[in-house]
Amino acid sequence: MKTYIHQAEFIAAPKAIGTTVPCFSRKLTVKDDQEIAKATLQISALGVYEAEIDGNRVGQFRFAPGWTEYGKRVQYQTYDVTGLVHQESVLSVLLGDGWYAGRIGRDGERDPEKIPCIIAALIVEYADGTTQTVLTDSSWQVLTTPILFSCMFDGETVDFTRELENLGNAVVLERDHDLLIPQEGEEIREIMTLSPVEEIITPKGERVLDFGQNLTGTISVCLSGKRGEMLEVSFAEVLDKDGNFYNDNYRSAKNKIFVTCPGETVNYSPVFAFQGFRYIRLDQCPAETAAQDFAAVVIHSDMERTGDFACGVEPVNKLYSNIVWGQRDNFLDVPTDCPQRDERKGWLGDAQVFCRTASYNFKVDKFFRKWLHDLALAQDAQGRMPHIVPNAFSGELNPSAAWADAATIIPLQMYMTYGDPQFLIDQYDCAKAFVDYVHKAGHEEYLWLDGTHFGDWLGLDAPYGSYKGSTDEGLIASAYFALSTMNLVKIGSAMGKDMSVYRNLYENIIEKWNETYVTGEGCLLGDTQTAYALALVFELVENKQPFADRLAALVKENGNKLKTGFVGTPYLLKALSDNGYTDVAYSLLLQTEFPSWLYPVTKGATTIWEHWDGIRPDGSMWSTDMNSYNHYAYGAVYDWIFGEALGIAPDYENPGFKHVFFTPHPDKRLGFARASLKTKYGLVAAAWHYEGDVVRYEFTVPASCTATVTIDGKSFPLGAGTHRL
Repeated sequence: MKTYIHQAEFIAAPKAIGTTVPCFSRKLTVKDDQEIAKATLQISALGVYEAEIDGNRVGQFRFAPGWTEYGKRVQYQTYDVTGLVHQESVLSVLLGDGWYAGRIGRDGERDPEKIPCIIAALIVEYADGTTQTVLTDSSWQVLTTPILFSCMFDGETVDFTRELENLGNAVVLERDHDLLIPQEGEEIREIMTLSPVEEIITPKGERVLDFGQNLTGTISVCLSGKRGEMLEVSFAEVLDKDGNFYNDNYRSAKNKIFVTCPGETVNYSPVFAFQGFRYIRLDQCPAETAAQDFAAVVIHSDMERTGDFACGVEPVNKLYSNIVWGQRDNFLDVPTDCPQRDERKGWLGDAQVFCRTASYNFKVDKFFRKWLHDLALAQDAQGRMPHIVPNAFSGELNPSAAWADAATIIPLQMYMTYGDPQFLIDQYDCAKAFVDYVHKAGHEEYLWLDGTHFGDWLGLDAPYGSYKGSTDEGLIASAYFALSTMNLVKIGSAMGKDMSVYRNLYENIIEKWNETYVTGEGCLLGDTQTAYALALVFELVENKQPFADRLAALVKENGNKLKTGFVGTPYLLKALSDNGYTDVAYSLLLQTEFPSWLYPVTKGATTIWEHWDGIRPDGSMWSTDMNSYNHYAYGAVYDWIFGEALGIAPDYENPGFKHVFFTPHPDKRLGFARASLKTKYGLVAAAWHYEGDVVRYEFTVPASCTATVTIDGKSFPLGAGTHRL
């Protein structure tokens, strides 16, 4: 339909109202002698909004219009409100700070210079073919609301006894209408609700409700109490070793709910705040409100579930559940690092290591398309990338290897999973500009030695007092330089471009990398697990076997345990299984002692932790300054389970699983394994199980697709259908 919202004005409250959430209101006088054929609302905000017509909520989008590079673009939404609009209807819009002006969006502080505002157009089409429009302008009224404070970090304060005030007419703000674009990403929605599984009185006498699952969202409560009584709620992910409520890891994010009761039963849920939590503590609660009156509301981007997995080892199944929940909880319009503390940003490093797993669990093409467009807009003229997108940090861009490389890694992976060349077309210029920047950066043409890098972040071989693992930062950065250059070659080649210049660049990087970091046969500078994993998976060394032998030896010498961080962990198992050490890879996967993927499972984790020892074996907590219990990055291990244990992989020449490679690596310790993925062509699936020492396989190939199966080094083709071998 025709776009009317550009004809409207951005409007704001007429005076400073502090943290109060205002309501913008307009009475709609529609023709009473004409039948309404269709009514449409186009609406957006700098901030976050929630619209109602006569008290009926418009749409299901939470935290609309979503988070974008506000200086470059702002999404608007279009809702069919035909059934809601009547003669003398009232359109009301609540407006919060959100990501735009709130504490979450500006280096962790509320931005006093940014004024939240809304813009809207209501279009009423009549049966006689005429059209009536209602646009935001200075005629709209602005009122206070019971919401005194609402912040994504700090929670919400509501006083239902407050006397509301009409603040007068809205004021018009001069804002760039060209920033407005139609909704591009997935809507953020309330996906499910969970009831408390247990009411706990802790050793300290605290009243705590356990929802059984660490989640992103908030609470809802059927609140009863005397007028003026208070409900006060605190949130936590874990209990401490004594069973007491623990949320010191939230840092400065208060995550508090305060509600003053109106004296009658009211259904309440925060409007513009979300939390990461499993437990809530009822610091104050009216006696009339019981545990069963509370629910946890799970909120995230509305993505279709497309993948599934199960095996014969229950802790591994629980690990997979934790991976899926970690993705749900951190895919809230942008791929956030964590949902609970004073961060919740779209860190590029987390997103790139997890993007393949993400695309195998849920349909995320629309989600990443929107975010990648913001990534390209956040890039500067020199080709440099920020650490987070949308970029809420101030200061000059200073890209880090493995974070900025999201510019080449994610578009190529989306192309591989979904077979949509538009990802490559949209992101080619961004990817090329980034590779060109790295090529020019520093004093070595074919290495990336300058700049500030995060290194192997949180690597367990980190020197005392450092978050960075021991792997040489130049080795990592230059390895990623090679990877991104080859990714650019693949992206350009798929688009039909001549990429000979970048192929030559890639060969020079490989040569220089070997001269600099290969210290002997099968030996790398620093001799770390991460160094060997990158060298093998990124194909930086020609004769891989001696390096694989050394990597396997390092793992065995460490008691079949890893020492890797954010950079090395996603590639560790593949580096082993691709080079004759599948048994060692399985030993790492099935390890239950710290550090391992299954260690948090033994500690009751329901999501993926930021630290391998977020809760130490003695029950004590890792440092409070950086200890999220809902950090999805290490969940990238599902890449290996799906792509190596089950052996399912797309074909670069026929992406989107038009042609499927099945190269399973079974292990008797797992008993059986099966995985599936709904593709645009149909279901792709693989399974294997043991009968004594015999392995039985099953492969499913969608109609109109083909596959190549490789077992024990022997390959053969398969057509569409389900095949049992």
